[in-house]
Amino acid sequence: MTLRIAVPNKGILADSATQMLAEAGYVVRRDSKELTVFDGTNDVEFFYLRPRDIATYVGSGSLDVGITGRDLLVDSGSTALELTALEFGPATFRFAGPIGAFTEVSQLNGVRIATSYAGIVGRFLSDNGIAAEIVTLDGAVEGAIKLGVADAVADVVSTGTTLRQQGLETFGPVVLESTAVLISARRDLPGLATFQRRLQGVLVARKYVLMDYDLPAKLIEQASAITPGLESPTVSPLQDTDWVAVRVMVPSADTNRLMDELYELGARAILVSAIHAARI
Repeated sequence: MTLRIAVPNKGILADSATQMLAEAGYVVRRDSKELTVFDGTNDVEFFYLRPRDIATYVGSGSLDVGITGRDLLVDSGSTALELTALEFGPATFRFAGPIGAFTEVSQLNGVRIATSYAGIVGRFLSDNGIAAEIVTLDGAVEGAIKLGVADAVADVVSTGTTLRQQGLETFGPVVLESTAVLISARRDLPGLATFQRRLQGVLVARKYVLMDYDLPAKLIEQASAITPGLESPTVSPLQDTDWVAVRVMVPSADTNRLMDELYELGARAILVSAIHAARI
């Protein structure tokens, strides 16, 4: 059975989603006008849709799997399940208002709040016993206060630059931490486990590198404490029986620090290689 997968067709998530699928070995669209792409080798079909609609299609069962934002999933009220965080498109959902106007969410009682995420805002207000008017807008809401249709706004915030340009500041707690997520209405769909493993493999390949080094055999225990690997290092004999070759996966962010520590310990010929795919 062909696995039918919804992919964002535009917006902040689209390019990153397409790149991740390509790194996972799938055929992806090369023209932004393409609405569907069938990958016969991997028996999947991609449907390029508005990110806001993806949770609805997947939750209804019209499509099997989707990539969308956690904020869009929660806001939709869809029954689709979040399976995996895909670690791109990070953002926080916050309230904002004119500088100095608000310091806590209890001050939202009786005010007008402009948002494109009426579902998220409505649930938050209800859960916190706040009675406010939600002004639903389709798209950017930062100008709603200046235009006189709202007293505060609630929106996804990446850097906060746009808010500051409009003379606004965030206040109150983070309502939701969002990122791109893989969703499905069911966890037992044929082909889903393979698809999910491939995406996880991309995440691993992006986070880790392979490190190879030569080491005096007597120092294996100390070196293993520096680079323990995911399970344990691979240790191979060399022609010089006093030395061994070590191979291990290490976090890419720690590469240079670990190389320095290993060199100080006595390791030599320390080499680092990128990982293009992985199954852990």
